[in-house]
Amino acid sequence: MSSPLDGLTIRGIRKGLTEKKFSAAEVATEALRYAREENPKTNAYLHFCPERAMDAARRVDERIARGEEPGPLAGAPVAVKDVIVTRGVRTTCGSRLLEKYVPPYDATAVVRLEQAGGVILGKANCDEFAMGSSNENSAYGPVRNPVAPDRVPGGSSGGSAAVVAQGTALVSLGSDTGGSIRQPASFCGVVGVTPTYGRVSRYGLVAFASSLDHIGPFARNVADAATLLGVIAGRDEMDSTSAAAPVDDYEKALTGDVRGMKIGLPKEYFAGLASDTGNLIQGAVDRLKWLGCEVMDISLPHTEYAISAYYIICTAEASSNLSRYDGVRYTFRSASSDTLSDMYRNTRGEGFGAECKRRIMLGTYVLSHGYYDAYYLKAQKVRSLITGDFHKAFEKVDALITPVSPFPAFKLGEKLADPLEMYLSDIYTITGDLAGIPCMSVPCGKTSEGLPVGMQILTRHFNEAGMFRLAHAYEQAAC
Repeated sequence: MSSPLDGLTIRGIRKGLTEKKFSAAEVATEALRYAREENPKTNAYLHFCPERAMDAARRVDERIARGEEPGPLAGAPVAVKDVIVTRGVRTTCGSRLLEKYVPPYDATAVVRLEQAGGVILGKANCDEFAMGSSNENSAYGPVRNPVAPDRVPGGSSGGSAAVVAQGTALVSLGSDTGGSIRQPASFCGVVGVTPTYGRVSRYGLVAFASSLDHIGPFARNVADAATLLGVIAGRDEMDSTSAAAPVDDYEKALTGDVRGMKIGLPKEYFAGLASDTGNLIQGAVDRLKWLGCEVMDISLPHTEYAISAYYIICTAEASSNLSRYDGVRYTFRSASSDTLSDMYRNTRGEGFGAECKRRIMLGTYVLSHGYYDAYYLKAQKVRSLITGDFHKAFEKVDALITPVSPFPAFKLGEKLADPLEMYLSDIYTITGDLAGIPCMSVPCGKTSEGLPVGMQILTRHFNEAGMFRLAHAYEQAAC
């Protein structure tokens, strides 16, 4: 069965609404019906919110009937990762600890999305508290890749990528801490964008690692991703880390002209690639040359230390952020406890999954007395060196091109027994998060097994417009 959203874009839905070809309520009804029917194949949605969706759709139709501007996302069906809070709609973070948690407020990104006419269908499955690279760590079961159901969709925003690839949402919101938007986008064959740190408010994003967390969009094409980011981006008084930098008109940046752009290929990112992946990335680079880009080899010398630095910083911050889940203030509480200390111990032992426990323990260790300077402080110094590498690179080039992952989507269960091997699947994405620069994944073909591969584009801080321009030109040329 084909998706009712096939062939539609944000602009196409908006045009159809204003020309009275269909109503937003009709689009929402069909999108909800299809999403519910197809979801058992992937487990990409954790829960739906039909009442909220239909109310949002009716508001769009009422605006149009009054002759008012319906908003840049008018009638577009959207899914939201279940680590982004939604008022009156359960937000579980993929964890038993928050199984019954219903937030009393909306995240800023959700508020802006609905003000722009977006219609939220439901909440997308994810790794527990966004910790994972395969979406196999959800307490509610793994997500299956719509392209190859025996394989993972990537993590932790696997559900947000899968709903777009499956056609059960037009666009979606995910979160990225070490590659959790770009890697699922690559594995599922969709566009995924990690904006500059601070470009999108984190207010209402349940914290994993506060200095690394980003909210960003998934879409089936670059133009839709640009539109959605333009809606949710911008300063927010509710988040002191959100940036006051002006938000460019990303849609106007999609000119198709990239002649003269200087593209860097970091040599550290092209070692150890699967052969099909390497060939597809090289083909994409050749296409950019054909479009008039100037390509040169460069070096980011501190890349080899990124994995170690990242997993020290993110686990330390996770240990601190997840300490609030103690059975006192948030939903789940162990029933088998005689004392207060037993309640803490049993609640966290029963509520957290294996990956959360692993990261909490590691983070607590590196923050403990005698190890803070040896590990956490040193990792932050390495982070500064990695950021400096990017600053130097962008003095020579306008953008960097790298793989998103060393390999395409792997099989369910393939890497669960070896956490280190799982962590290494993020080896090409974590540097962008450590530096806080904008980066994205754009589909660049499929392997001989029919598995999607994404090309990663990275640009200087707050240059999302240049990133979108390059991505869109490549996308149009590759069609």
